[in-house]
Amino acid sequence: MSLHAVTARTTLRLASHAAAPPAGTPSGEALDDEIREQVTRLSKLQRVFYADARHALLIVLQGRDAAGKDGTIRHVFSAVNPQGCEVTSFKQPTDIEARHDFLWRAHARVPARGMIGIFNRSHYEDVLVGRVRHLASHAVWAARYRQINDFERMLTENGVVILKFFLHVSRDEQKHRLRDRLTDATKNWKFRAGDLEDRARWSGYTAAYRDALRRCSTPWAPWYVVPSDDKKVRNWLVASEIVRTLEGLRLRYPKADRAVRSLRIH
Repeated sequence: MSLHAVTARTTLRLASHAAAPPAGTPSGEALDDEIREQVTRLSKLQRVFYADARHALLIVLQGRDAAGKDGTIRHVFSAVNPQGCEVTSFKQPTDIEARHDFLWRAHARVPARGMIGIFNRSHYEDVLVGRVRHLASHAVWAARYRQINDFERMLTENGVVILKFFLHVSRDEQKHRLRDRLTDATKNWKFRAGDLEDRARWSGYTAAYRDALRRCSTPWAPWYVVPSDDKKVRNWLVASEIVRTLEGLRLRYPKADRAVRSLRIH
């Protein structure tokens, strides 16, 4: 199976059952084999992508706290050459960032051609956190959907391929993972009090995510909803979509120019 881009016809309830592995998903050793195959294919494709240098690839990862953004990056890109990959984690805006337009800091981190850029959270925080926590007025955040679409269209018209993944986790699974962060000494550092405040706003974030997915999934920058209660299934689905996209670019190693082809080493 494969992910399907969100469209105007997509039903987006974002219910808990939609976070479970879809029917027909492999499991056990078969799933492990599928993940290894996709990661290996991604590694090979990235080498050509880097050399080809006609495109940049921007991957946006969004999701509730503990949805698995860090884990997706760690596992899906485990075999990618670090020289061709950049990860940006967007936190609360700094004073300087806050004095610019909301897209300024995102634009500065868009990958160059030949590079894969991964946004761990992104410019979408401004229509999610900004909306739910009332950090911006309705008039301000409502205008940002159009501004985001225009921004992403401009990027794609300049060689940036955009894939956006919403890692959908259920309320029960999030509870389990947050408890894990409190009880496991190796995960304490991941926990912050704000996680519980955001959890208390579950319905508000559901509405905000639903609107962002519907209004900003475009032919040039599609959104994909990834069932993420099962971490391995999540990784397999994301890796498979990235591989499918790269294979569709018809990547090739550039040919040496005539001067290089005429050289001889004695």
